[in-house]
Amino acid sequence: MASSEAPTSSEYIQHHLQNLVFGYHPENGLGIAHGGDEAAAMGFWSINLDSMFFSIVLGAFFIWLFKKAADNFNAGVPGLLQSSVEVIVEFVDTNVRDTFHANNPLIAPLALTIFVWIFLMNLMDLVPVDLVPRLGEAIGIPYMKIVPSTDVNVTLGLSLSVFALMIYYSFKVKGASGFIKELTLMPFSSGNPVLQAILIPVNLLLEGVSLISKPISLALRLFGNMYAGELIFILIALLPFWAQWALSVPWAIFHILVITLQAFIFMMLTIVYMAMSHESH
Repeated sequence: MASSEAPTSSEYIQHHLQNLVFGYHPENGLGIAHGGDEAAAMGFWSINLDSMFFSIVLGAFFIWLFKKAADNFNAGVPGLLQSSVEVIVEFVDTNVRDTFHANNPLIAPLALTIFVWIFLMNLMDLVPVDLVPRLGEAIGIPYMKIVPSTDVNVTLGLSLSVFALMIYYSFKVKGASGFIKELTLMPFSSGNPVLQAILIPVNLLLEGVSLISKPISLALRLFGNMYAGELIFILIALLPFWAQWALSVPWAIFHILVITLQAFIFMMLTIVYMAMSHESH
């Protein structure tokens, strides 16, 4: 993209889907990757700087916005910000009360954080695809992806955090023996001790696969939907100017539903998984 020649469609798409990766290259040493091949050569310990930057900035914005609403709370006639925050908090609280029936003060704030943070990350997909990358190129930054939820590392990090809380509360609430019994004595059980012992490996396989699939599906669902939406915006940007306006506006309006729905699904599944870790079968 930095060359004087106009990029081909393939180069344009690859450029817009490439993260700003920092890591150690076996040949070039420590630095920024220029292209997907260099990023892949850096291996696991490289970091996507753009995903981290925008995730942290949006998280800080979320905290600042809600703190501002709390500091300026008006019991009389609320302003637009306070009303919006109250609607969001009440919406999340209702879903938590309907789904989570144990007593844990962490779940509602966790659900609120997940919903708003993921929504803000998804919302970045509505920024014109060329705006931030072109600004980055102007100051010497070769790549700049601004939608953190289109980075599988971000979505997997979120899902693994939820998974870690699931395991923690499963042990805390049910104890090690209770958690192990769930993995080995269900879904198939028998009153015959010998038959039950034979069924333990089958139960462990089924429950183990089900347990491990939870964070993977949680991460890939969000990543896949947002990545596909971003790719469609990029493909629309390759069309003539008149076609871009004809297609991008309807897709952006529809995509507002997608980004909200994906945040809601991630939040609801988190609440369900937390409920499962607090309740016995």
